[in-house]
Amino acid sequence: MNDLRVRPALPADLDAVLAFWKTAAEGTSISDDRAGVERLVARDPESLLLAERGGELVGTVIAGFDGWRCHLYRLAVHPEARRQGIGSALLAAAEERFVALGGRRGDAMVLDRNERAQHAWKAAGYAPEPQWSRWVKHLLDG
Repeated sequence: MNDLRVRPALPADLDAVLAFWKTAAEGTSISDDRAGVERLVARDPESLLLAERGGELVGTVIAGFDGWRCHLYRLAVHPEARRQGIGSALLAAAEERFVALGGRRGDAMVLDRNERAQHAWKAAGYAPEPQWSRWVKHLLDG
């Protein structure tokens, strides 16, 4: 894994990230478009972390910190590169970022139906909190 490089995404990476998510990420989000990812990177340039091997994108995670809480989204590893430590390396980089920013606890959005992801998050030390539910209101149509 010594050839794995984790770095923040640049604006020039965004089309590749969106294409990557279609292959590697489970489910879709209303924010999975160029404008949504551009806003993310413009607001917090260090939040979208990319894992590359040999110059090829093999993983992503969004490590968002709002000054209060640390949120993890879009942990995705290319199907052909799974179980090689890429997800662990991305989470370690995200957690280092959070600690440096003063974060105290990370939370992850994990689909209930995604058992593979649930096992990965558990292996990384995360656990569901049954006393909490996610409440959502869509602000825009579509």
